[in-house]
Amino acid sequence: MPITTQDIKEFARSLGANMCGIASADRFTDAPQGFKPTDIYSGCRSVVVFAKRIVASTAYAESLVPYTQTKDLSMLVVDKIGFDLGLWLEDRGIVAVPVPSDNPYEHYEPERLRGQAILSLRHAGWLAGLGVLGKNTLLMTEQYGNMIHIGAVLVDADLEQDPLSTFKGCRENCRKCLDACPQKALNGTTVDQSLCRPHAFYTTSKGYLLFRCNTCRRICPKSLGKQSQVKRLLKSD
Repeated sequence: MPITTQDIKEFARSLGANMCGIASADRFTDAPQGFKPTDIYSGCRSVVVFAKRIVASTAYAESLVPYTQTKDLSMLVVDKIGFDLGLWLEDRGIVAVPVPSDNPYEHYEPERLRGQAILSLRHAGWLAGLGVLGKNTLLMTEQYGNMIHIGAVLVDADLEQDPLSTFKGCRENCRKCLDACPQKALNGTTVDQSLCRPHAFYTTSKGYLLFRCNTCRRICPKSLGKQSQVKRLLKSD
């Protein structure tokens, strides 16, 4: 029996993904040249995009360590989901190419401190119907807000794709993330990495790299989505 989109989504969830959507490779026509799914794997016909919720409470901790650990661990967890999903798809006769959820990547402009992943996963999430892009440039979902980590697998199968999300994201006149950014690195469409990166990361005297800033993520009025229990427990900015 041929594998279905629903089979893939159910297996991704069994691996720990909280969300899973499908986008045709044709939806990525506006991606920059060199960063389309078919630039990574020429036989790509569909992109399976999934997301894992992170422990949102850590973004509100005074110490930088819990959020850093959550970010680091979520990257490993999401990459493991992509790895296992890829093996499962291969066993069913589908070519599957997992995409790193963060690094490594090849494109870097040192003079601008600008790195670019081989595939924009936030845009992939939008094209697969998981959510919409916020003014802070993060993917915002109805259920989990922006407290997610995204992964993807490129496949050579024509799969039924999901409709784009109709979730209403940022309010038209909201500027909370733009005004709160300590580096003024956001303009509502993109982020100036030359301003963001030097402030966002901090190296301790022992050499540990910590995430120092998550203001644009935390301050968003919809950062927590429908996680009502977390909303009740955490004090909003």
